This record gives sequence, C-alpha cells and structure tokens, in this order.
Amino acid sequence: QTKTGIALLYDEVSENAYDIRLKLTKEVLTIQKQDVVCVSGSDHSANHRTVTLRRQPVGGLGLSIKGGAEHKVPVVISKILKDQAAEQTGMLFIGDAIIQVNGINVENATHEEVVHLLRNAGDEVSITVQYLREAPSFLKLPLGSPGPSSDHSSGTSSPLFDSGLHLNGNSTNTAPSSPSSPIANEPKYEKRWLDTLSVPLSMARISRYKTGTDKLRSNAFEVLALDGVSTGILQFYTAQESADWLRAMSTNISDLTLQNMKMANKCCSPSDQVIHMGWVNERLEGTDSSQLYKFKFLALKGSSFYIFSTPPVSTLDWVRAEKIYNLCEVLFKIHKLWLADDCWLQANLYLGIHQDFDLEDQRPYCFSVMVGHGKSHYFNVELGSELAVWEKSFQRAIFLEVQRTGSKTYMCSWQGDTLCFTVDFALGFTCFDSKTKNVLWRFKFSQLKGSSDDGKTRVKLLFQNLDTKQIETKELEFQDLTAVLHCIHSFIAAKVASVDPVFIDSQSIARKYMYSN
Repeated sequence: QTKTGIALLYDEVSENAYDIRLKLTKEVLTIQKQDVVCVSGSDHSANHRTVTLRRQPVGGLGLSIKGGAEHKVPVVISKILKDQAAEQTGMLFIGDAIIQVNGINVENATHEEVVHLLRNAGDEVSITVQYLREAPSFLKLPLGSPGPSSDHSSGTSSPLFDSGLHLNGNSTNTAPSSPSSPIANEPKYEKRWLDTLSVPLSMARISRYKTGTDKLRSNAFEVLALDGVSTGILQFYTAQESADWLRAMSTNISDLTLQNMKMANKCCSPSDQVIHMGWVNERLEGTDSSQLYKFKFLALKGSSFYIFSTPPVSTLDWVRAEKIYNLCEVLFKIHKLWLADDCWLQANLYLGIHQDFDLEDQRPYCFSVMVGHGKSHYFNVELGSELAVWEKSFQRAIFLEVQRTGSKTYMCSWQGDTLCFTVDFALGFTCFDSKTKNVLWRFKFSQLKGSSDDGKTRVKLLFQNLDTKQIETKELEFQDLTAVLHCIHSFIAAKVASVDPVFIDSQSIARKYMYSN
C-alpha cells in the first residue's frame, strides 16, 4: 500500500517553504520535487532551455510572470495561457525561472525590469529558462500537471504582483503570425515529479518539536533515518493531513521495529526475548526551563531495561548500552497526558511513590522510569498510542521477569545484625540470619498492610499477624532502598496480575485516555 500526497518542505534558514510530493511505502519515505525533463530529442541537459516566442496580436506571449530580485527570487513563469504562444512551443512550464531575454541576463533583475524587457523585445522574443525546483510557496504557483487535481495554491492570492496578460508589447505586425509550434526533431519536455531523497523507515524516528525547545511545530514534523539523514521539516496544509501522515509513518516504523524484534529474538534464548523497543526523547538532567531533550532508544529484553544512544543493530551491540537496569528494580510511571480539551492529567499511577518532578515542561505523553538509589529517567514520546504501548510493555516485561526469577534476596541489617531479606513470588517475604540461615520471620504478600521509609536507607514494613490480627512492624536497613521497594512493588503487581489480569488492565491510565479520545 503506497500513500502519496502534496506537502511543503520548510527551510528554517530562509524561512521559505517549497512544494514537494511525498511517497510512503512500507519501508521507505521518498521526497519528490518537480522538474522539467527532456523526454525525446537530442537535448539531455534540460537545465537550460532557449525558446523563441512569436508575439501574437491577441494574447501577446501567452504567459504571466511573478517574482523578481526585490523579493529575493528569480522572475518565474506563473501562468501559461491555453493555445497561446508560450504553450504552443511545448517547451515552457509554470515554475520556469527566466534567465535571459534576447541574450540579456535577467537573473538579478527586478520584476519591472523584466516586464519592460519582454514588452519591448519585438515580435520574436528569445528567452532562456531553467526550472526553479525550489520555488518558495509564497509565489503561490499552481502545481499543475502532474499534480493533484485539487490545487492547494488556488484561491490564495500571492503577495507578489502577477504581470502577464499585457505582455503584448508594441507589435508592428498586425497580421496574425504563424504560431510558435515545436519543430518535428526538436527535443520534447515534460514536467515530472522526480525522487530527490529516500529515507529508510527501519529504526527511523519522528520529531514534532522545534530543535532545543518544547514548542510543537504547527502541522509539521521531520523524519530522521537511522544514519541521521533528515527529510527536513515536512509541513502540511491542515492539522488533519499532518495527523494522517504522522500516523501512517509511525505505523510503518512500528511494523518494521516489530520485524527487527522478531529477527533479534531468533538469536535469543526464550528467557532473553525482546519485549519492546523504540525511540523516545529523554529530558536531560539539570537542564533549566528551556528543557533540553535528547533522542534515546529504549529496549525491554529478558531481565533488563536498556537505554541506548543509537539502536542495537547486531547481537554484539547489546553490551554497549549507556545504561542497563534489572526489570524487577524499576518502576514505570506515567506523568502527563493531554486530553481532547487540552487540559492535562497528572497520573499518579502508583500510590505512595513520591513525585520527583515539577513537570513544568510543555510536552504531553511523558513517563518516567525510576531506578535504584532514588534516580529517575524522564521520557517523552510523540504519540499517545506509543505511551499506551510502553505502559503495557513495561508491565509485561516486569511480570515475565518476576515469574522467571521467582525470588530476589537482598542483604540488609538491623541493630548490628547482618540479615537477608527475600521477596518470593510463591511465599511472600522472608527474613533470615545471613550466617545461621535461621528464619526470623515470614509473611504472605496479603499480610503487608503498609510501609514507610526515611527516603534514604531505612524502611518500616507493617504486617498483619493472621492469628492475633495485630500489626507487627519490621524495620530494616538497605544499601539501595529504592531498588528493594521497586522489587516489592513489582512482585506484588505481578501477583495481582496473575490472580486478576482485568484489574491491571483497568489501571492503565494511558489506554483509558488515549482510546476515549
């Protein structure tokens, strides 16, 4: 299934936008620009064409022009009248920049100067043209054939004056002259959409934000290939078109990522499968209100959560991740969503976990992954649907890891004694002496009624004694308390999911809000 359509390519330096055609296949996004090509005859350099026009008593040269040096653009042909001199040559096209008139160079001439030359050039006018591939959209040139029948440029007037219908000049010849018709062996030209850039979508990423800011581009985004090649900023005429293209490209990128995952999983053991991977933006630590984000590639594989600066392409690449965390010891948390009415929702998914971020940034679809020693990574994705996928994937990866691991044991201490604290999927919590291995106490998950900690190393766990119904407080000290608390959370959540999967799904903040919109 190939999707095609007209868009604009925005140049941030010149602040001009140019008409382009997009062609999207399952694996590649191609950008096409219009050009004039020689389709038959001897002339293969269609760059410059010299055409002789015979001025007609009615209709003159049969063309209109726009632009000029005062607008920092060449003078271009903006209209070609049907059955008039210019059209009859078969060699002139809307969008042709006029380079010479009767041998006089007009590349840096003003609009009025070119109008004056054409008017006073006599009955036979020789013009040299070159197709302007990047005609700024403010010229409002109709795309013409081969373009879509619904012309985006029509109905909008250009700020530039359109001179043309009066380019009759002072014709001395009152008898109708023979029309300017193409000679049999002369080269034939056609205006065509030509491929100028192809961007492979495998492992590509999309950005809707202005570089280094939190400002969303209006109806625009750019696509960056794995090797860093960018499409440039693709701008669309309506929000609906922009959303349609964004969704189509994201879907194709996701499908290719899925293929890559399947390929990678063929080389991995059943306990080391890739659950999900993809691009995100990570908020850089210690950045001020300008909120700098950097592209990162995340992967959930086997027992680990990986953060890469570039995607792993071979099996050897997995060892060069920037960060690797054990999935039992991380906590996924959705922070912010924008709803249909543009207000945002702060989602405290897991009660009792303190909010680390002020969330002053302007980006929707944010989540954080809390890791050991109280540290956090704060991420943002481009689409709400991606947020829902990450939420579900983290849950699945963590639950699988808990069930695979079965139990985790941490060294801890209390009142000078070195103890071991075990979280076990089947048995719950056990504390035993590290030397004698004597069990000091054991409780089921359902007996844990609450906890409190000092935010550093100490935690109080409140268990209900099944016989007396009294609350027993057990106090322990850990080197990395955050990792232990996350592990407890992971095991309890996995236990609940194994008993009541519907409950876990009902807690999905992202899916609830994404699909209600």
